[in-house]
Amino acid sequence: MKFGTSGLRGLSVDLKGRASALYATAFGKYLLQTGKAQAGDVILIGRDFRDSSPEISGNCAGALAALGFRIFDCGNVPTPALALYGLESNAACLMVTGSHIPADRNGIKFYRPDGEIDKSDETAITASAAEIERTGEAVTQAPAETEDHEAICRQLFFERNAALLPQGALSGMKIGVYQHSTVARDLLVDVLAHYGAEITALGRSESFIPVDTEAVSDETITLMKRWVSEHKFDAIVSTDGDGDRPLVADETGAPLRGDLLGLVAANFLRAGTVVTPVTSNSGIEAAGSFAVRRTRVGSPFVISGMEEAVAAGEDHVMGFEANGGLLTATPFDINGRAVRALPTRDCFVPMLAILSLAAIRRQPLSAIAASYHLPFAAADRLENFPVETSAALMEHLRTSEENLRAFLQPIGEVAAKSDIDGLRVTLGDGGIIHFRPSGNAPEMRCYVEAGSEAAALDLLKTGLNRIRDWASAR
Repeated sequence: MKFGTSGLRGLSVDLKGRASALYATAFGKYLLQTGKAQAGDVILIGRDFRDSSPEISGNCAGALAALGFRIFDCGNVPTPALALYGLESNAACLMVTGSHIPADRNGIKFYRPDGEIDKSDETAITASAAEIERTGEAVTQAPAETEDHEAICRQLFFERNAALLPQGALSGMKIGVYQHSTVARDLLVDVLAHYGAEITALGRSESFIPVDTEAVSDETITLMKRWVSEHKFDAIVSTDGDGDRPLVADETGAPLRGDLLGLVAANFLRAGTVVTPVTSNSGIEAAGSFAVRRTRVGSPFVISGMEEAVAAGEDHVMGFEANGGLLTATPFDINGRAVRALPTRDCFVPMLAILSLAAIRRQPLSAIAASYHLPFAAADRLENFPVETSAALMEHLRTSEENLRAFLQPIGEVAAKSDIDGLRVTLGDGGIIHFRPSGNAPEMRCYVEAGSEAAALDLLKTGLNRIRDWASAR
């Protein structure tokens, strides 16, 4: 088991066993020892639609009940819905989800009563789990008695999102909702229909489909292009498995980049400070009136950056990741009402922001995207890429300037580089190529920017091939 960019991750077969109960016990003990919760307090548990998630959430419920906690089972709800309910009720949470990664893997996201855990919490929970293992302490896996709070959790999140836009804000728009196996699939329909959009539900699946909004698969793009051709949609929307990353495709079926959605949301919220990882588009700084802070990849780092901004006296602080997930650290006035901070990834605000902008301007989404004049960007990943090979490649590139120059020789000259997270290189022609091992799975990711879409796609293809060639030659 390993904490990645967001939550604990591992093989489903392992988490279905003792491991999930072990880490739930470690989390519960950490809450009790730090005074963040007391025996008798409520802990909320949610889960995605993976086959392994019910058993894992049952293990977690049993382990936490054995420590004296009351368990509210929130069922299959989006992660931001669970987090919001936790904040509103001052309760810790566990979300059993592997997000966008394949079904043979799963994970657990942990929340204190005041929000998502940070890196220091992860270290403490890991140490607690190791100590339980070392001492041979028993952990309970047997399912516990729980209280059903799914409807309450779902309704709270619906009410938040149903008040963000004026009534009828999306009237006249035809929107497809790619439902697949995301826990947000019904809420997406309900919220968009509430604003007057004509909704068509598409592709609902009873088996889990991993949808990565940061590297949309060719199969998903093919589906969306076919659907817009058949139905003449203004947009297609979807999310990843746990509903915290948005996917928005324009009227041609082409997916919009997540960092563009985050940028549109920042302007929608009239943000004062935006915190975003180094992988987000380099044109963001010039695309709004807000200050920008850059971080490593992962919601814990974005949250830490937002906390630093608030501590420095900055207001209207929000963050977003390159996958489009939006976080808020301060309250915002939206549509005439104060909306509380939700410092965990949310997919609904970015979707509503860009759809409402298209409705107000009476422009197609492709024109909205083009109006921001951002550098053309693209990203993809090599799946099932051994973690050891990723580590060896990064070590090789960092060892010497000559190694990096030789590796990039078929691509371009090195003008500048950043080592904040992975290795981000600015090339002599102004393009950018960024190599970064995934923090959640055995994958190697590549991010690029260039002066045209064709150049960006060519650079991405060349970069991925260069990684493959290096790995094959080891």
